[in-house]
Amino acid sequence: MSYTSYRRNTSNRQSLVLGLILTIKELFPDEQLKIMHSIPDGIYCEFENSSVSPREVRKIEERLTKWVKEDMPIYHRQGDDGFIHCQLNGQELKSLFSVFDRSGAVHQCGLVAYPPGFILLYNTLNNSDACPLYVPPEKLSATYSEAQRWVENLHLAEVGDVNAVISAKRSNELISLAEALHEKKISLIADRIFEQRKHVRVILIAGPSSSGKTTFAQRLSTQLRVNGLRPVALSMDNYFLSRDKTPLDSDGQYDFDAFEALDLPLLATHLDTLIKGGFVETPIYDFISGSRRPRGIEMNLNPNEILIIEGIHGLNPRLLPSLDRNKLFKIYISALFQSNIDSYNRIPTTEVRLIRRIVRDNRARGIDPEQTLSQWSSVRRSENTILFPYQEEADIMFNSSLLYELNALRPYAEPLLKAIPQNSFNHQGTTLLLRMLSFFTPLETNRIPFNSILREFIGESLYNI
Repeated sequence: MSYTSYRRNTSNRQSLVLGLILTIKELFPDEQLKIMHSIPDGIYCEFENSSVSPREVRKIEERLTKWVKEDMPIYHRQGDDGFIHCQLNGQELKSLFSVFDRSGAVHQCGLVAYPPGFILLYNTLNNSDACPLYVPPEKLSATYSEAQRWVENLHLAEVGDVNAVISAKRSNELISLAEALHEKKISLIADRIFEQRKHVRVILIAGPSSSGKTTFAQRLSTQLRVNGLRPVALSMDNYFLSRDKTPLDSDGQYDFDAFEALDLPLLATHLDTLIKGGFVETPIYDFISGSRRPRGIEMNLNPNEILIIEGIHGLNPRLLPSLDRNKLFKIYISALFQSNIDSYNRIPTTEVRLIRRIVRDNRARGIDPEQTLSQWSSVRRSENTILFPYQEEADIMFNSSLLYELNALRPYAEPLLKAIPQNSFNHQGTTLLLRMLSFFTPLETNRIPFNSILREFIGESLYNI
């Protein structure tokens, strides 16, 4: 499936957002709607200067539902400013993403009060119109809100604010602030683990593609060592079943992301033995042959050592059901980008991760941008099924996004995207990514620290990545 196919669901969401903006303008003309951030199955929104009551949320939902059923036309054209200019009921609105031609094409789900704002829920194009009981993600929302407060306190909540700092030759200040926040957060996580060192023996790190898990694990290990703990890495990839036992996906391909692709009983037995002070021979998986090597690595866990395991299944309660939960410390990491273009147009975290992946794949893995774009729908499906449902299982969340990162990534990603031919299935999606990057003033990367998470993607990392 092409990246353009993946973006169809975004057109549905963006059309629904336009309908929401129109609805707020009609019902509450004195209020300023702010599209804050995405969360699973929806978008969190607020009024700029007041709270939204449950009664007002119901009123908004009724009017928005009416707009969808009326099948109103949405006139739109590409502007010279990088936005798509849309006309709805006489109102002109700007959108970063493509939209439908009529409101009746929108698959609407509903609104949920979530003080001080509300959550706009949406369906993907493949789902029914039925809206299940929605449980808001408390920890993820709190992580977003903390990041939002931070950028607002620095007066860097919008892309134009960041661009102004770069244009004023203050890039070093911007980089230092962003990197200092990361270092502080990683240090606090290490301190929290140290405080629980009598119980915690295993750290599980999970996050979506291109969230910077590898660099984060290295930096966390450094902070743990500063605290007197000795981290020991254990690769979950070495616990893959042999190729003939690996499950297949719907296309008949090996599904290495499937939970059943791992030898879960062996992993649980080894961890239980290690925690109790015993010795195990951990396997070494040979990806070329699709089987384990004859000899593994003998290891044990001393009292001052702690295991670090990185993998997409790290938050799933089914991973290690027999182990005492108090022995596990689970960390969720993702790039929750916070600088919006304006009150209505946000930069989706998904696109930030995709830009990261395009740059890294081309530099380090020999994968051209078109192939990365073509794989993205499959990557997203796995994340939605395997990872995102378990985000709230984390003991703590880490936002790996950096204020300046799209400014720094633009000079790397732009020429790669421009090289994709116009007859490509991914051309429409490529155009959107280029349009998004055009809002960011390029930033020179020579002052970015070599232990920065961004180095995992642009190169010259301090770590062996």
